[in-house]
Amino acid sequence: MKEIIISPSILSADFANLKQEVDLAAQAGAPWIHVDVMDGHFVPNITIGVPVVKSLRRATDLVLDTHLMIENPEKFVKPFADAGSDILTFHYEACSDISHAEAVISLIKSFGVKAGVSIKPATAPEMIFPLLDKVDLVLVMTVEPGFGGQEFMHDCAMKIPVIKANAPENIIIQVDGGINNLTSKICTSLGANSLVAGSYIFNHHDYKSAVESLY
Repeated sequence: MKEIIISPSILSADFANLKQEVDLAAQAGAPWIHVDVMDGHFVPNITIGVPVVKSLRRATDLVLDTHLMIENPEKFVKPFADAGSDILTFHYEACSDISHAEAVISLIKSFGVKAGVSIKPATAPEMIFPLLDKVDLVLVMTVEPGFGGQEFMHDCAMKIPVIKANAPENIIIQVDGGINNLTSKICTSLGANSLVAGSYIFNHHDYKSAVESLY
């Protein structure tokens, strides 16, 4: 696997042909698939839930990178873990305090699933410093979560080196929002080692070229 992990977001895929879209992403060289779960409360949109993850698990061997943009994430850890998620990333902002976030991380790991924590653009990276030695992945949002196709927020990318300097060496620092062939280079140069791209890949005429242009 290449050093940078590309995780295409199915939020921008053709849901009428989802298995084919995921297969094409795999053929393009993507090792992960990013699954955006939105509840209409934590973020304004509603997307997909457990049944889609369960169906995807039967349809692909790719790593299912599930991003929970939902309130009360602890209520949904078991269903999404049982459905076949390999990684469950929840939002720090969905927790009441650090101890709540630590409890969610412990719950995720109790199912043998990797744990990730995500922060919105307005959240300072220092807020999650106590969690960095407990999670496998940190997801830095470079757009406001809830919608696809937004413009990359450059200021948010500056959180990447701050997190990298304070996290264990093997942590995955993932970036989601406005990722394309130009913004990907900004993020990786700052220390990111995983990139989520939705519309840039799934709206491209050649998924393989799109994926390769992100490295």
